[in-house]
Amino acid sequence: MSARLGIVLFNLGGPDNLDAVRPFLRNLFSDKAIIRAPGIVRWPLARLISSRRAPYAQTIYRSIGGGSPIVPETERQARALEAALAAEGVTARAVIAMRYWHPFAAEAAVELKAWKPDRVVLLPLYPQFSTTTTQSSLDDWRGAAAKAGLSVPTAAVCCYPTHPGFIAAYGDLVRAALAEVPAGARARILYSAHGLPERIVTAGDPYPLQVEAAAKAIAAAAGAETMDWRVTYQSRVGPLTWIGPDTDKEIEAAGREGLVPVVVPHSFVSEHSETLYELDQIYRAAALTAGAPAYIRVPAVGTHPKFIAALADLVRQAPARGAIAPDPGWRGCGAAAGCPCRKAAA
Repeated sequence: MSARLGIVLFNLGGPDNLDAVRPFLRNLFSDKAIIRAPGIVRWPLARLISSRRAPYAQTIYRSIGGGSPIVPETERQARALEAALAAEGVTARAVIAMRYWHPFAAEAAVELKAWKPDRVVLLPLYPQFSTTTTQSSLDDWRGAAAKAGLSVPTAAVCCYPTHPGFIAAYGDLVRAALAEVPAGARARILYSAHGLPERIVTAGDPYPLQVEAAAKAIAAAAGAETMDWRVTYQSRVGPLTWIGPDTDKEIEAAGREGLVPVVVPHSFVSEHSETLYELDQIYRAAALTAGAPAYIRVPAVGTHPKFIAALADLVRQAPARGAIAPDPGWRGCGAAAGCPCRKAAA
């Protein structure tokens, strides 16, 4: 009998209807990886923030169809990954564990235990590692798996910011986008990643290092390394100082210079509110108002065949690489205190 491989795909999740917006936000801001305060402070603060932000957030989700598309998109990625592995003779079942809304890790752990895998690979759909995303999801999974009684050999992929398949998929999409730049116009490529507060980076989070490395690799894969490009950050929330430069400000600056912003959401692998609302609606309007002759947004990699092949490669290699490891080609975290591999080796 062939070995049965369980795969857990992690992402943040999103509300599937407007009534789910407030509890989704409450779960988000209750996470100690997001608000780094004691629970006695964090929990009431999460309730307050979610209550205040829910009405505006509902307008966002209403504008993109009434809910987040991230779960059905992740389902398509899961099925595509299973098919890719099946073509190689691997019997695999991929389940979804969202961090802040259904299906939660607890649901995924129960589902996977019922399938009776011989081993498990934890595969975050965050290409670049952060303590606020990947680490939070992995910690959540460990508790859920223990509670479900799922105890089999498990390996985790921590990151794959420069994996050749991931990079090639975005390289294809960037080349296609550049072909849409109007004749005679000049483009500025903005590799836009979700932002982080500066204090989290100062504490040793390796995320910006990986974001920069991914952008550089994608630019080369697209044949655009000598073009005008830069890394930017979006989705800042609250009064804290966040890492920059800000995507919206860079888009407006490009517009004022008469350039076409070509925006690449390379820290995302699925479409959700940050791409469909923030980039496609708010930032597009800002670019055109500022004078940009056009605005082009590169789609997330989704089920691009090269990306799915990359995920399959990561899954194949993970069990031999220990409890937690990056893709074999990544060596860029250096001495970053938040690197999980560095911690595991200590």
